[in-house]
Order: sequence, then C-alpha cells, then structure tokens
Amino acid sequence: MIFHQISDWSDAYANAPNIPGGDRWPAAWVQPAQAYRDALQASGRATLDIGYGERERNRFDLFRPEGRPKGLVVFVHGGFWKALDKSFWSHLARGSVESGYAVAMPSYTLCPAVRITEITREIAASVARAAAMVEGPIFLTGHSAGGHLVTRMISATSPLADDVKARISHTVSISGLHDLRPLMKAAMNTELRIDEAEALTESPALLAPMTNARVTCWVGSAERPEFVRQNALLANIWTGLGANTRVIEEPGRHHFDVIDGLADPDHQLTRTLLSP
Repeated sequence: MIFHQISDWSDAYANAPNIPGGDRWPAAWVQPAQAYRDALQASGRATLDIGYGERERNRFDLFRPEGRPKGLVVFVHGGFWKALDKSFWSHLARGSVESGYAVAMPSYTLCPAVRITEITREIAASVARAAAMVEGPIFLTGHSAGGHLVTRMISATSPLADDVKARISHTVSISGLHDLRPLMKAAMNTELRIDEAEALTESPALLAPMTNARVTCWVGSAERPEFVRQNALLANIWTGLGANTRVIEEPGRHHFDVIDGLADPDHQLTRTLLSP
C-alpha cells in the first residue's frame, strides 16, 4: 500500500526547477509574442492597452480576425498571481484568431500590491469591457493562476453580470489552481497572503459552479503531481454539482509547453476551447 503526503509545499508547486531546461521560460515566450503583436498591428487587427479600470495594469490587448468575429476568447495569464503580464502570451491568440475569433489578453494588478480577491474583480472587469466590444459567445481560458481566475468567473459567486455570464459558452482551465488552501503552506504565500477566509471564498473547487457551467480541465501529463491533482479536482467536484465537465491530460507536456497548442488553430487544445 502506497501513501502520498507532501512534505515540501514550495517544491510541490515549483515548475522551472523540475523541468529540464526550465529556466528558458518565461524568456522563451517574449520573441514570439512580440512578433505576433507586430504582425497583427501591421495588419490593423491589434488594439493594445485598452483600459478596463483605474489601476496601471488594468489594460488588455485585443486581437481581431479578418472579417467579423464569431465571438470572443479571453486568455488570462499565469505567474502565481504575482508575476508576468499580458505581453508574454500574445502569440497564443493565433489559434483562436485564425479560427475567426477576437482574443482579449488582460494584465492585472499583482500580489502583494493587492489580494487575489481583488484580482478576481479586476478580471471580471476586463471580461465585461471586452464583451462590450465584441458580440457573440464568450470562451474563457487561462493558464495556472489564470486557470483559477477563469473558473472563478463561472462559479456561483462570480462577480460578472448576468448578461455576460449568459454569453459564456465554454471555459478551459489549463493547469489551473482550483484549491488555494495548499498554497498557504508554500513560501510564496508571504507575497500572496492567502488566509483561510480567502481560500474558502476564492477557491473554485470549494464553490458551486454557476448554472449551465461547462468547463474543461486541461493539464500536461508531465506536470508536477499537484497540478495534475488540482486539474482533476475541480472537474470531480463540479461534476457532482451539475456542471458539464471534462478532464484532459495532454501526453508529454509540462507546465510551460502545455499552452503551446493555443497558437495552432488545428491543435486539439484550440479546437476543444472553441467547441460549441
């Protein structure tokens, strides 16, 4: 009989030290992201730094397809709520843009300047602002901490207005962090400042899904066991609460390359996200 127990919570959520060549990221995303922004701006299909709030980082980039968009995709970046911004991920819009959808990519204020609860409200504001600019169904996706934030948008306590929630067709959480309680034991919590009360109100796995929620929990099979566990956890709980759920473990993918499929309109990740 094998028992499982975590003794080092910081290592359990450490990605780069546990991936061969993991120190290449996030720098590896900078050039392709910049190249894609430049290309879309040159074609007149990118609008950068659209404001959605009063804080400095309350900005999103909007990438448009040729012709009228079929709907809106919102991608929320990761970085454990305390690092990175929208500029690292622009190339990941390609798959959805080439499939005919507009893609919004917001930045948000980082911990410790704000708490995760406030970041949730900022993301809701960014989704609402983008939804006002693009008609049609809305598809939400996010990576790591971004997976947490997009699944909070479809929880029963979502800060989104009812008319925006009604437009959300599908949410894909990629390597999402759906239960914040374990992170209270990690060293990074000196910056995140998660306490028991916030964990209970901000963990999607501890909340009910909104009515008609449809979520795919996607993770790489080569990721840290905690990410694989957190991925399955949300679908397991929300299935029992009436949501339409699916779990996918992409073979051989780790935490940093699991998002690459979003750049390809023919990849299963993009096709899954945009599935009706």
